[in-house]
Amino acid sequence: MKMTGAQAVIECLKREQVQVVFGYPGGAVLSLYDEVYKTKFPHILTGHEQGAVHAADGYARATGKPGVCFATSGPGVCNMVTGIATANMDSIPLVIISGQVATPLIGRDSFQEADISGITTPITKHNYLVKNVKELPRVLKEAFYIATTGRPGPVLVDIAKDVFDTPFEFEYPEEVHLRGYQGHHVGREEDVDRAVAAIEQAKRPVILTGGGVILSDMSDRL
Repeated sequence: MKMTGAQAVIECLKREQVQVVFGYPGGAVLSLYDEVYKTKFPHILTGHEQGAVHAADGYARATGKPGVCFATSGPGVCNMVTGIATANMDSIPLVIISGQVATPLIGRDSFQEADISGITTPITKHNYLVKNVKELPRVLKEAFYIATTGRPGPVLVDIAKDVFDTPFEFEYPEEVHLRGYQGHHVGREEDVDRAVAAIEQAKRPVILTGGGVILSDMSDRL
């Protein structure tokens, strides 16, 4: 199935059963917004990029599904940094899709260019810079997997402007294979048994838990 990078992004969102995205358009993502318009993909336009990322965060908290937001390059996605940091600290699954200057212009101090991958490295679970359209389906599949498995968190996918307009043969991967990342962690039974034994023997036990107990729906077990 042949399509452009912009069409592929929308198709990937459909495959991941994304019901709505939040965003604010700009030059580097106009091709993506053209496809949003053509396909009538559910989109909520906010008055500012920071509003989009906070809205996606709130959506994820309320539904348990990953929040998705769009922003353009440079100052556009940089406005999302506070919201990305919030999601990272609170373990909220987000997929942030941003536009970047065209591939030949990357690293040349181009108009509205910002190294958002470098900027957000400390505050994302993972991030990508996509310069080859053929990598787009795999990267988006991995982004949703990383954002929603293990300890949830934000994943940023930065896409070069020319990638949105480049046609290619679309094929969405069925599975994710990430070296060194399993996604689903199973606790060791002996560790749990040892903790239970220690609590049973304690005269005045104190249990300090975090928000992960709520996120993992383990409150009743605790």
